[in-house]
Amino acid sequence: MNSHGTGEKPAASVKILARDVNVHYGDKQALNDVCVDVDDNAVTAFIGPSGCGKSTFLRCLNRMNDSIESCRVEGRIELDGESIHDRSLDPVQLRARVGMVFQKPNPFPKSVYDNVAYGPRIHGLVSSNQELDELVEASLRGAALWDETRDRLREPGTGLSGGQQQRLCIARAIATSPEVLLMDEPCSSLDPIATSQIEELIHNLREKYCVVIVTHSMQQAARVSQKTAFFHLGWLVEFNDTNEIFTNPRDERTESYITGRIG
Repeated sequence: MNSHGTGEKPAASVKILARDVNVHYGDKQALNDVCVDVDDNAVTAFIGPSGCGKSTFLRCLNRMNDSIESCRVEGRIELDGESIHDRSLDPVQLRARVGMVFQKPNPFPKSVYDNVAYGPRIHGLVSSNQELDELVEASLRGAALWDETRDRLREPGTGLSGGQQQRLCIARAIATSPEVLLMDEPCSSLDPIATSQIEELIHNLREKYCVVIVTHSMQQAARVSQKTAFFHLGWLVEFNDTNEIFTNPRDERTESYITGRIG
């Protein structure tokens, strides 16, 4: 496992590869020729001003844009070397492999237990109640929520605090044993303490998953990610190691954004 800091790291393996991705909503082009390699066991951050295309691109990675009628996605996106648009690939199965956590915590109106058990049940991942109990506990532990909810498993998930609800949504996402976790501004509705808990969690999650996070907070991108992609007006302007993006950007638009001149 990689620890943060210096030292020899094994060469990263590419989990998601995107080439020449264009997205149109009706006549409006939202993304232009995006090319990215997303590493496994790392956190990749997408940053940029509102409306720049970062969330649109994130949603391409698990085909969530399929549900928008006017949306057309072109180009190639691969997960482990296979096209995610292959006819043989069921989008439901894809979303079990590529989990998603949204901006606002959105627990189901069910108990804490049933929120986490929902995915494993519908995907047929467990064969007994005991297995399900173990999986729910493991997922809540993975989301750093077990100690706070072990005595509240039958209470509604909606009764938890905002930060706990967001960790419950992360537990729900990891319960289907995904390979990739997509997070769309997961801390934007949380207070600073809950935000730091989620950031610590993201850091731990990358040991097991490929994590992609959209954030409007540059400080957050700098804290949690190893690679950063800067989007502006539907273009991927720059993609590099996070440290390079923030200390030595190659494009003046990146520099303008980081120093607060555009945004």
